[in-house]
Amino acid sequence: MVLVSHFVLDARNLLCPMPVIRTQNRVAELGPGDVLEVRATDPGTLQDIPAWCRIHGHEMLSVSKNEGEITLTLRVRAA
Repeated sequence: MVLVSHFVLDARNLLCPMPVIRTQNRVAELGPGDVLEVRATDPGTLQDIPAWCRIHGHEMLSVSKNEGEITLTLRVRAA
């Protein structure tokens, strides 16, 4: 049985490229199948984090924006 965990990364009030760098560093600590929810305020993350996921093979589960706060949820790729 594979245990999948859900993690949250607070990247609010950080400007490009810091949200992507923090996401990359956090994903490196996670296991395959784990879910990471990134909370950000930099509008650039709407394009940057999904593009980073495509390049590195991670799955974007959802992207939402609410009152200036962006939430991106991704699943770490299998090994």
